[in-house]
Amino acid sequence: MLSVRDRRDRPPEEGVVAELQGFAVDKAFFTSHKGILLETELALTLIIFICFTVSISAYMAAALLEFFITLAFLFLYATQYYQHFNRLNWPCLDFLRCVSAIIIFLVVSFAAVTSRDGAAIAAFVFGIILVSVFAYDAFKIYRTEMAPGAIQGDQQ
Repeated sequence: MLSVRDRRDRPPEEGVVAELQGFAVDKAFFTSHKGILLETELALTLIIFICFTVSISAYMAAALLEFFITLAFLFLYATQYYQHFNRLNWPCLDFLRCVSAIIIFLVVSFAAVTSRDGAAIAAFVFGIILVSVFAYDAFKIYRTEMAPGAIQGDQQ
């Protein structure tokens, strides 16, 4: 009979090693086009969250929620763990994430600018920049993942 210490000191079995390799980070993803877009979205969302925390705390929940959603997508794409969930349509989920973020940040940014506080105006400016980044990301997802046949049809 093996004690707990004996099992802990043994090397892991093959199945355990294969499961842990799913969390290996692909460092090339962070320099790819999609990785840079996600990092930019994450940084701008954090800046907007800080601006809302300083000025209008009622709007900070939207920025915080979008920060965590973007962070989750960055983690899933960087580790390529999303491939384990092959029943989900990841391009469609990513596209919906971008569209919902565009709507949320447009509404919240224009609502925040009415307070005329310095940090709220900064959140508005960064919000408009973030909306443009999300719109570009949604456009790229749609063109490359959701409608690739339309691109090939135009070129022929």
